[in-house]
Amino acid sequence: MPLRSVGLVMCWFVVSSLAAGAEPAEIELWPNGLQGPAAQTEQPERVEKGADGLSRRFNVSKPRLFVHAPPAEMRTGAAVIVVPGGGFGKLADEHEGSDCATWLKGLGITAFQLAYRCPNPPQTEPNSGAVYDTQRAMQIVRSRAAEWNIDPRKIGLLGFSAGGQTAAVACTNDLRFQIEGQAASHKADFMLLIYPFKIYDDRTKALRSDIRVDQGLPPTFIAQCADDTSSAPQGSTLLFLELINRKIPAELHIYQKGGHGFGMRSRPNATGPTDWSARATDWLRLHGLAATVKDDSK
Repeated sequence: MPLRSVGLVMCWFVVSSLAAGAEPAEIELWPNGLQGPAAQTEQPERVEKGADGLSRRFNVSKPRLFVHAPPAEMRTGAAVIVVPGGGFGKLADEHEGSDCATWLKGLGITAFQLAYRCPNPPQTEPNSGAVYDTQRAMQIVRSRAAEWNIDPRKIGLLGFSAGGQTAAVACTNDLRFQIEGQAASHKADFMLLIYPFKIYDDRTKALRSDIRVDQGLPPTFIAQCADDTSSAPQGSTLLFLELINRKIPAELHIYQKGGHGFGMRSRPNATGPTDWSARATDWLRLHGLAATVKDDSK
């Protein structure tokens, strides 16, 4: 190979390596001042690795999005805002955030990993600040869709645990704030809920009251495990029935074993933690949102 060609190849390799390892771009949600409940600001934001080897984010007072864009030639035009769990006190934003964004990128979907405010001062509803941030994130992504070659009619939410509760509430309630000159819809075009946290009300034996199903639900994929003691499978089942009764496209997977909080990680002797993403991939392809598999047999 001529020396000049070698140099060009090496240059391409270095640039590609730097791009692959680069930190994702960040988009601040409230540059002109936080709306809604205040965030805890006494301690600085930090990311800390737990005993399980997974990183979690604490003390988020500047809500923002991390942008994970797939290569231009892979993009399907779809986008997903990933809302991690963490019980509204922290964010499990590795196995329920950046890992998920990487998976979506591989499907040609532009992923926006949400770092919502937490913890909040005590609220009647702990999800309050997270709902504000999720609705604002949806507005921003939709209003700036052209920047990422996104179809503004193909923007969804994927929420884990507390993030699943947040996504369902954000999507089924009116916009909780007003920003002058900002008219983009906060409603998701589709939704994926993975073991959504406490969407079942034990007292009423119904869905929690702040999930207002009459205000509109998008096509929805739901997955969780039957032995989940944090997120009762009755909630996922009731939500699925609401969708079906309203003739809204829906898919539900309840696995016998797997517990709660697995995100994108496997667990011994449990099929759910490794299978749900494969089923979600099928569902995303069914709706024309994910890149299709090339059939080499033809």
